[in-house]
Amino acid sequence: MKKLLLLLLVGHQASAQTSTPLTAHLDKVKLTFALSADGRPTYAVNYGPKSVVNTSRLGLVFQDKQGFDGRLVLTGSEVKDVDETWQPVWGEVKSIRNHYQQLTVHLRQPAAPGRRVDVVFRVFADGVGFRYEVPRQLALGNFVVMDELTEFALPADHQAFWIPGDYDTNEYLYTKSRLSAVDNSAQVKGSGEIAVRSAPDAQAVATPLMLKADNGLYINIHEAAQVDYPAMQLHVDRASHRLTAQLVPNAVGSKAFLHAPARTPWRTIIVSDKAPKILASKLILNLNEPSKLPNTDWIKPLKFVGVWWEMQVGKSDWKYAESIDTLDAQGHLIPTGRHGANTANVKRYIDFAAAHQIPGVLVEGWNVGWEDWFGNWKERVFDFVTPYPDFNVPVLSAYAKSKNVSLLMHHETSGAATNYEQHLDTAYQFMNRYGYPSVKTGYVGRIIPRGEHHDGQWMSNHFARVAEMAARHHVTVDMHESVRPTGLARTYPNWLASEAGRGNEYNAFSIGSPPEHETIMPFTRLMGGPMDYTPGIFKLKGYSASAPERQVHTTLAKQLALYVTLYSPLQMAADLPENYEAHLDAFRFIEDVPVDWDDTRILAAEPGDYITTVRRAKGKDEWYLGSITDEQARQQPVKLDFLTPGRRYEAVIYADGKDADWQQNPASYQITRQIVTSKSTLTLRLAPGGGAAVSFKPVGAQKPS
Repeated sequence: MKKLLLLLLVGHQASAQTSTPLTAHLDKVKLTFALSADGRPTYAVNYGPKSVVNTSRLGLVFQDKQGFDGRLVLTGSEVKDVDETWQPVWGEVKSIRNHYQQLTVHLRQPAAPGRRVDVVFRVFADGVGFRYEVPRQLALGNFVVMDELTEFALPADHQAFWIPGDYDTNEYLYTKSRLSAVDNSAQVKGSGEIAVRSAPDAQAVATPLMLKADNGLYINIHEAAQVDYPAMQLHVDRASHRLTAQLVPNAVGSKAFLHAPARTPWRTIIVSDKAPKILASKLILNLNEPSKLPNTDWIKPLKFVGVWWEMQVGKSDWKYAESIDTLDAQGHLIPTGRHGANTANVKRYIDFAAAHQIPGVLVEGWNVGWEDWFGNWKERVFDFVTPYPDFNVPVLSAYAKSKNVSLLMHHETSGAATNYEQHLDTAYQFMNRYGYPSVKTGYVGRIIPRGEHHDGQWMSNHFARVAEMAARHHVTVDMHESVRPTGLARTYPNWLASEAGRGNEYNAFSIGSPPEHETIMPFTRLMGGPMDYTPGIFKLKGYSASAPERQVHTTLAKQLALYVTLYSPLQMAADLPENYEAHLDAFRFIEDVPVDWDDTRILAAEPGDYITTVRRAKGKDEWYLGSITDEQARQQPVKLDFLTPGRRYEAVIYADGKDADWQQNPASYQITRQIVTSKSTLTLRLAPGGGAAVSFKPVGAQKPS
């Protein structure tokens, strides 16, 4: 039996502290590090006089004789202050301030061979990030991480917004409960598009984990810069409210294979006494490395429509034939007549996009393989360059170009990541040849290499490899069924968005998501990066032939507001062209709303209840506001002091109708106009499950209707 050795031997909260504590602080946030009597390191975090994390242990467990098996001694420490500003390639704001105080703690085993480890803390005005760094040293080369012992000892039984800690999917509904009530066994039995459920610990939750304390603090726990390492989940001790890091295992049961020098991802704690400041935090982005790309001028955020929702609701299908075995006398597949990605249908979407200034058209189901892709755990399903007989790539590429529209590629892998890597260069050369600037990838099903997980170290590296290959070909990427984001869009700015959560599509094929869902997502899934949520559904009832009772759990006005409240530089107008043509006055907001911003303000927010966000368009004095609520109707006052003083704007207000209700009358909306200034106030009426969207343009700058 292999001997497990402790890298950082640590004690519990009750251990006596004998070293002089080391501290770092900024504004109200204070970090304290100390060694216990037997050389075990701990940390604690305070926000003013309030405890955020009580004294908690730190540690990594190594395999065999490579670990740290003795007490640790403090050999030194440094504190430095950093205050700089950087400009993202795209994002919610034009520039980001990176201001922190860093404490680096150097630790060593006193016994031979005296292996060394550092713990690096960065304290921001809105939280703390810390990670382990193993420096280059003769006494340590390759090593295997078996476990991480990082703890977050919370001082009370906080209210939590959580999903199960599943190794392979984040596509769950959120549960709101006290930490003492966490039990994910019922949720794991649910169904979803991944068809893989791997959550062995009934008390494990995924990050980002959003917490609300009774003393008024809001706390978010996640990680940043997850590179060459598995995702972190959290085991909840329901009695003590202590959270312990759990790493997603690999195929052989360990967690990470590393070589010194090495470092883990940052563990992040964002804290404030105001909920909007949690959403405004840039701590996770700041903890990531700057862009690796030498040139980013080619990276363009965009909106798109697509041959997608019609398959989700059963109007058409991804596959060309019923089965790979249904062949005619010449050995060709026999078409079903329901294939959505055919040349004529795609031209229809291109025409609609061109008519409404939508720059992109996504097409799913264009390539051979969909008859045999789902649930078979096959080594090879797709080759990413062979179209079905009714999808003419050269003709469609030329047609799209003639309309000033770009076709967006779709690469479903059915979980066969090794097969995808073998085809990456060929697939992206194909995209370059036919003018595809962006790709949506998918990993539905169990991962190949077999035994690996979507959120493990191998796949974490795979997603980075895909982003790097795409960048070499000047292609932007939207990854579905990926590990949840940790701010890597700063390092790979061509990685525009991910799914990694329960998106709008669940309203098409399942029980859907309750109205509170979109008010929780910004505090959880979106903390690490943008999400391809696919908003903009206008036909809210009667879209499913197989389940006529099915409906989207929002009003139409809320679908518009989601373009502002759920940030992404890649936004889909997800519904069918004919459903938009029935409401072109409301579709005007989707036409107008940008996907890249110079400024963002969170005007009001409470997780699970409501969010109101306003953003200023890139390079323009135009503002766009989104306000959403849960199942409760609300009156939302909005001060317009974000507008330029002394300037008059026309506000176009897309609001719920007087009789709107997400269950009974979701399509009721009204559009009004009024002249406003920075001294004005609007009061938005939000229906149950509803919302409002507002555009503010300087008078005289409005496009003709």
